[in-house]
Amino acid sequence: MPIYIAMLRGINVGGHKLIKMDQLRASFEALKFEQVKTYIQSGNVIFKTGKTHSSQLAKRIEERILKDFGFSASVISRTAEEMSKTMADNPFLKQRGIDPAKLHVMFLSEAPAPAALKKLSDLTVAPDQCRGSDREIYFYFPNGVSQSVLWKNPVDRILAVTTTLRNWKTVNSIHRMCQDCL
Repeated sequence: MPIYIAMLRGINVGGHKLIKMDQLRASFEALKFEQVKTYIQSGNVIFKTGKTHSSQLAKRIEERILKDFGFSASVISRTAEEMSKTMADNPFLKQRGIDPAKLHVMFLSEAPAPAALKKLSDLTVAPDQCRGSDREIYFYFPNGVSQSVLWKNPVDRILAVTTTLRNWKTVNSIHRMCQDCL
């Protein structure tokens, strides 16, 4: 049975859209998902279910969250294999002087238009860096996310797709959890 990751956007941030992780696991189990595990309070869920398309899976989860918690939350899903590829494809790992603690991955619901990626690249001001790769965008923020000029712009609107950002430590932890499910 395939292993999937669901990344919920915007829950448990600033006291809004609060979901306890035990309740979130129960919601996923109600969808008949197996071996449901969560990682930290920001809505990262690892589970097993029959083979299905990521967008259909995300839609089912979004509908369940609305039903169980009374608010909407965007969900982006990936398979364990896709997460492994995301890790292997990080272009910044090959660069000298990169601090892994300053790496982030933005997961996208679908590939954005080339013009949108160009606009995002044009808005990225040094020392920040970004590199796109299909449904992921890799960022290096040497001064931290909050100091980035990029975050003063509505990235979702620029890309015209649903996004959620995870730091490199979280991506690695999710990947390890997937490996533990094998």
